[in-house]
Amino acid sequence: MPGPEDTAALGAALAPCLEPGLVIYLSGGLGAGKTTLARGLLRGLGYTGKVKSPSYALVELYKFSRLYLYHFDFYRFNNPAELGEAGFREYFTSDAVCVVEWPEKAAGALPAADIRIDLKVKGSGRQAEIDADTEIGRVCLERLETH
Repeated sequence: MPGPEDTAALGAALAPCLEPGLVIYLSGGLGAGKTTLARGLLRGLGYTGKVKSPSYALVELYKFSRLYLYHFDFYRFNNPAELGEAGFREYFTSDAVCVVEWPEKAAGALPAADIRIDLKVKGSGRQAEIDADTEIGRVCLERLETH
C-alpha cells in the first residue's frame, strides 16, 4: 500500500462489507494510517462530512446510513479501567459497528475483535495486515476479497 490514498481506498473497499455488530481493531504506530483508513471507510459508506480523529473526544458517532458507526481512539488512555468509567462499553452492541484505534490501550476491557487491521509504515508507504477472529469477521473479509 504505497500511501494514504491507498489506505483510504482499503477503508472504502471494506465499507460495503460491514454488518452491524462488527468490532474492528486498528493497530499501528503514530502516522501509520489508522484515522485515514477510518475516513476511507466512512467515505465508502457515503459520509461526506468532516472526519476527525477522536483523540480528544475519544469517540465520534456517525449515524447517516444503514449503520451506527462508532469511531474510538484510545491513544490517551492510561488504564483499561477508564473504558468502563467512561461508559463506552454500552456502545458495543449488535446494531453498531465499532472501529477502535489503539485497542491495546484498553486491553481486556474491550469486546474481542472480529477484524484486526495492523498498519505499518514501510519505507515511504504503508503496509496493512488484515485478520478475522470470528465468523462474522471472516464473512466480511470474504466479501472484501470478492469485490
